[in-house]
Amino acid sequence: MLQPKKTKFRRSQKGRMKGNAQRGNQLAFGSFGIKTLQSKWITGRRRL
Repeated sequence: MLQPKKTKFRRSQKGRMKGNAQRGNQLAFGSFGIKTLQSKWITGRRRL
């Protein structure tokens, strides 16, 4: 899809989170990982 090179005030839309993950839901390495119980964004921000 074509995108303009420069947009000054256009905000990107997040979309909707619905259903189960179709990709990225298998472990790449290791034997355990994090699994969510609700639909939420997982970010790298640290909470204190």
